[in-house]
Amino acid sequence: MRIALLPGDGIGPEVTAEAAAALRLAAELGGFPLELSEHPFGGAAIDARGTPLPAETLDACRAADAVLLGAVGGPAWDQAPARPEAGLLGLRAALGLYANLRPARLVPGLEALSPLRAELARGTDILVVRELTGGLYFGAREEGEAAASDLCAYSAAEVERVARIAFAAATRRRGRVTLVDKANVLATSRLWRRTVARVARDYPGVMLDHLYVDAAAMELVRRPASFDVILTENLFGDILSDELSAIIGSIGLLGSASLGDGGPGLFEPIHGSAPDIAGRGIANPAGAIASAAMLLETLGHPALARRLHAAIDAAVLAGCRTADLGGGATTAAMGAAIRAAFADATLEAAA
Repeated sequence: MRIALLPGDGIGPEVTAEAAAALRLAAELGGFPLELSEHPFGGAAIDARGTPLPAETLDACRAADAVLLGAVGGPAWDQAPARPEAGLLGLRAALGLYANLRPARLVPGLEALSPLRAELARGTDILVVRELTGGLYFGAREEGEAAASDLCAYSAAEVERVARIAFAAATRRRGRVTLVDKANVLATSRLWRRTVARVARDYPGVMLDHLYVDAAAMELVRRPASFDVILTENLFGDILSDELSAIIGSIGLLGSASLGDGGPGLFEPIHGSAPDIAGRGIANPAGAIASAAMLLETLGHPALARRLHAAIDAAVLAGCRTADLGGGATTAAMGAAIRAAFADATLEAAA
């Protein structure tokens, strides 16, 4: 298993180190060879190479089985000719990663971490499937002092391919897809509705319903446990998945996977680079480790993935929590606690 590590900026190197340690332990427990190679990316690559996505980094990612990313960005590069985030958009496009999967599950026993009342938050287990290479983030744009515009464009083919990933995921979960759009206003949303309705006919065991994005944002805080899979476009998915991170207690707990058709996937925590706490050793590595678990599942090790997810739950429930979870554990201490639970033979049977 060849993994390209892109630690990136801010807290990225700190949390990536813990995720890499978890992968090494997974290789030991699973008895498979593992090759980890580290490459500059984002702001760190701007400093070292003058570009956020050096050619050698892209070549290494293309040659890998998967890419594990820490975080990119920060105020240090606000005036750079190419911002660190441009490297991330370029990497997604170069690898053909069009579907972003962001699971958000409230760990039973951690309801007190949610800003919602326990009876509302309890049972929240949602997968957001976000289209990743279209919409406003990739459309033509014009910017002037008096006016600006951003083009939101989608093709039916772009919608269909990400919709099929969402419906396939729903067949393995609770059998429901909620399409989130703004079809009462946007032409692109009406294209999404027509296309997703056609795809739904190929999945008779999955129920499809629809919500406007403003209603969905409201319903996520009123009844989050009623959702299963949320399918949506790029901008809406970015916003709603961050809302979900607050509902389950901390953005530091959540990982993500960006997938395409057959090439290497990109796995990363959904949090940012958090430059205000970088270097202090207090960042939560759970999201990066959860991303490593998603990587293991995608590359054919589902039992190890379940066991690593369970290890994160076990460590947090045992009281090892970083500051974002109300505790005082260091990044290294939390990573070590998760690995200790991961290695526990009793956890293997439970997972």
